[in-house]
Amino acid sequence: MRIRPFVQPDLARLIELTIETFRPFYEDHFRPTVGDVIFANQHGAWRDDYREQVAGLHDPSEHQYVAVAETDHAIAGYVAWRVDPARRNGAISHLAVAADHRRHGTGVALCEHAFADMRARGAEVVEIGTGGDPFHAPARALYEKLGCTALPVTYYYRQL
Repeated sequence: MRIRPFVQPDLARLIELTIETFRPFYEDHFRPTVGDVIFANQHGAWRDDYREQVAGLHDPSEHQYVAVAETDHAIAGYVAWRVDPARRNGAISHLAVAADHRRHGTGVALCEHAFADMRARGAEVVEIGTGGDPFHAPARALYEKLGCTALPVTYYYRQL
């Protein structure tokens, strides 16, 4: 596996990978948990939201970067991050790893790559967010393995 910078021809696969990765959360966890009305209001267009978000992740002029993990000319995963030079702070916004490459160190390698880039750009602290639900348990375990400290946050939803 090698990690390389994002190039524009990667975009379609990154969007597809993001949708594949998070479909179980939105469709199998979030929708049944909150019901159709809240789901539609909060994330009813989640696929389209990701198509738009992922397309705008790599913008070095805005201190936003994407790196891709590749094996045998196939994309195994990607990480997106941004740096706030004034605050000396970095944040990982997206991490997605193809199902057949999970639990093989791909996520660790991608995060470590992003961390190294952030340090090189002057960041002293990194922020990574994820859910507290069972779907996101592997992400929490990964971030804890990387030495991150969890700060619990709870969101409540209610249909009016």
